Amino acid sequence: MTGWELAAICAAGMVAGAINAVVGSGSLITFPTLLALGIDPVTANVSNTIGLVPGSFTAAYGYRVELTGQRDRLVRLGAASALGALIGGILLLFLDPDVFQVVVVALIAVACVLVMVQPRLGAWVAARRDDPHPQGGMALWLGVLGAGVYGGYFGAAQGVLLIGLLGIFLDDGLQRVNAAKNVLALLVNGVAAVLFVLVADVDWTAVAGVALGAVVGGFFGARLGRRIPAPILRAVIVLVGIVAIISLLYG
Repeated sequence: MTGWELAAICAAGMVAGAINAVVGSGSLITFPTLLALGIDPVTANVSNTIGLVPGSFTAAYGYRVELTGQRDRLVRLGAASALGALIGGILLLFLDPDVFQVVVVALIAVACVLVMVQPRLGAWVAARRDDPHPQGGMALWLGVLGAGVYGGYFGAAQGVLLIGLLGIFLDDGLQRVNAAKNVLALLVNGVAAVLFVLVADVDWTAVAGVALGAVVGGFFGARLGRRIPAPILRAVIVLVGIVAIISLLYG
């Protein structure tokens, strides 16, 4: 790999880290970049997931103020994310990569709709919930499990899925929801990365390039994301989701 190619990967990682901190879908930047440089699709997916872990950490750290008081919630939902990531990672290693193509597009579309209607739908769910649950109840746990499976399998736009789910089932502000999303995405990427390191083919040069860029992007993305008003952040999330759908359909 040439120095220019490594620089391109670092730049893509920086953009992806920032996007992941604010919304999610950073893999739609780094994954195609790795493919364009001639890396095998599965190896590119695996290397991309591993490389984005440090960026996920800096993004979660950047939202540490918004994470205050969410420990019990994240322990419960984190178990679902970790289990889902393990299942998704195994599916990536053993299933045809095209199996989930239609399902993935449908999931992102649903997530975008959920984000758009989240304030009203969340109020409707809360009004009909007999026993309010600060962690979102079993429905959210299963939803996060499913998002973890998707994240371990591919990962692009898992942040959009998570924000849609968390925003509906949790009675909390969008910035705190985004903070929780960053932690859950970190767990998904981390668990999947450990699995891939143990059993998959990894391009460590690509991993290093993505990781270096993602650390910087995740830090500055978190600083920017925390300052975005909720209505604008909601619009950004939907826009990124639409771009993700177009990229998956026509990329």
